[in-house]
Amino acid sequence: MTFNRRIAALAAATALVASVGTAQATDLTLFHTWSNESEMKALNTIIDKYQADTGNKVQAASVPHETAGESPLVSLFVAGTPPNLFIAADASFFKDLDAKGQAFDVGPLFEKTGVTKALPETVLQAITIDGKVLKIPTAVHLDGMVYFSEEVAKKAGVDPTKWTSLDDMWADQKKVEDAGFTFIAIGGNSFQAGYTFHALLAAIAGPEIYNRFYADTPDKTVFDDPAVRQTIETFRKIAAQADPGWVNRSWNDTTNTVIAGKALMQIHGDWMKGQWRANDKKAGVDFGCLNIPGTKAVSVTVDSFGLLGGVDATTAKAEEDFASVVVDPKINAEFAFYKGSSPVRLDVPTDKLDVCNTLVLDDLKKPNFSVENPFYIADGDWINSVWNTMFTLQGDPNMSTDDGIKMLKSEYDAIFK
Repeated sequence: MTFNRRIAALAAATALVASVGTAQATDLTLFHTWSNESEMKALNTIIDKYQADTGNKVQAASVPHETAGESPLVSLFVAGTPPNLFIAADASFFKDLDAKGQAFDVGPLFEKTGVTKALPETVLQAITIDGKVLKIPTAVHLDGMVYFSEEVAKKAGVDPTKWTSLDDMWADQKKVEDAGFTFIAIGGNSFQAGYTFHALLAAIAGPEIYNRFYADTPDKTVFDDPAVRQTIETFRKIAAQADPGWVNRSWNDTTNTVIAGKALMQIHGDWMKGQWRANDKKAGVDFGCLNIPGTKAVSVTVDSFGLLGGVDATTAKAEEDFASVVVDPKINAEFAFYKGSSPVRLDVPTDKLDVCNTLVLDDLKKPNFSVENPFYIADGDWINSVWNTMFTLQGDPNMSTDDGIKMLKSEYDAIFK
């Protein structure tokens, strides 16, 4: 997102929040980072249900998530115009809110309504900040998976489900390209570059290296680990798949190139499924999904809402009612269907789950096979720096792996020394 677009979006969000002064006390403002068709259809399953059940209204504004950090949302709080409801990931952001009396602990509500016991441990860890449940979970995602076109695979004579390693995957590249298709579709912004990198780091290096790299203060010696070098080299190999239209292409437009039969696959977060669903495509029929071949660990995102604390009793009740709709089993299953996510509860109806959900849920059951999204465990400036480093590597084919490692070390020194 360009600077001017960010400022325009932030101005719109600020105006929206400021306008609530003339509304009813139970009219709530929502700030989120979703924008494409599948995301908005999923979000509206929550908003429509909430408004129908309560008679309250939700006014929403968004800044698309093709940027790092929480800066637009933070700016709203700094300006004294905080939204009642917001999508946020950074644990330090919630810690700051809690220190200022602006966080809302939904732990008592979840205990009272039986939500807590229905959440898997991975989800509970992601939403609990310093012993308080400050997030309302709405979706479970794996940050890096392979989604491929069944039609292209058939035409090219390849079977991605047989890949057990990255070497297996690359061995089929020429066959796919000789059949007239792009091997891997990629897009062009720092968000996609950053997520591809940390998903590859989990898959290739495993939990121990990943957690040293994305610690609150990273272990600088990790940059010289061979697994980090291998991850960067794999990232550069994927970046080399760029077609002429990759620059500034969003993740969902990238997905559309696979749906349209121009490319075999995309390696990105499993929210890709929402885009396939939006085009009336079915898992196991039109598209397939698998872990990055040879995966040692999967990076997990738990999309979550936050609630504004320190409000009057009427507004607090309205916010709690919104939280209850978000985690309602039926609504959560419907949300997951449209978003391309997996449900956050273990007791949701199963009629909308598919083979890709089964794969994700099986991954989450494996001991020591999951790591947390960097936003839950790492410094926000460090995340931004990694994203920018990887996007720079993606855009400059003359940069070497050594150049990338040198840039990471330089960014580390600028932040942590």
